Amino acid sequence: MKDKKIAKPKEDKKIFADGICWQKLFIIFIIGCLFGNYYEMILNLVRHYLRDGSIFWEVRRGFIYFPLSPVYGAGAVLMTLAFAGKNYKWHQILIYGSILGGSFEYIISFLQETFIGTVSWNYTKYPLDINGRTTIPIMFLWGTLCVIFVKLIYPYLSKSIERIPHKIGNTLTKILVIIVVLDATISFTAIIRQSLRREGIKPFTFIGEICDKIYTDERLKKAYPNMKLPKKKDVKK
Repeated sequence: MKDKKIAKPKEDKKIFADGICWQKLFIIFIIGCLFGNYYEMILNLVRHYLRDGSIFWEVRRGFIYFPLSPVYGAGAVLMTLAFAGKNYKWHQILIYGSILGGSFEYIISFLQETFIGTVSWNYTKYPLDINGRTTIPIMFLWGTLCVIFVKLIYPYLSKSIERIPHKIGNTLTKILVIIVVLDATISFTAIIRQSLRREGIKPFTFIGEICDKIYTDERLKKAYPNMKLPKKKDVKK
């Protein structure tokens, strides 16, 4: 009598970025960065067209090389961590999201001006502004985005990310992490050197010398056209 072969149970397929993990959060960060970049560019295009009928396509990214706006990416991650998978009602998300978004925007503006010496947005001419760093209407815009993202976008986005094959997802995530870290490092180093250069402070290392040669004020102006610098101080020779 022949022994019957016992069928081995099939191994469960690994799900890429299952639940709320760093891979899923990072991909959401990238998607948020891309959305923010093109949202700002399209908004600026519409604003110019309505004002004088001109077609004006201006760069609005947060990094020098890739079309990423990290403020929006970080905002998407905060929304995910704060509200995804939790039983909040839409009006609660609207209120909490408004506070979260406004606080985040305020803190980023404060840190940028304090430690880098530049300003990327100023709402002093807008109604109900809070020290020019955010406004009540903008806060409610953040809250509205939270409701749309958490209730409509995130469930679909989460499932779509988890459908990515496990090996491909891991490899892709690692490559993107390297790209973003390099771009962010170069961008922030160049901006910090610009601020120090305006103060008359010479480079401490050869990296600073390279930044001064490659990332001149003219080049950074093209990369960050909406970034404002404080008035240049007189430097004693």
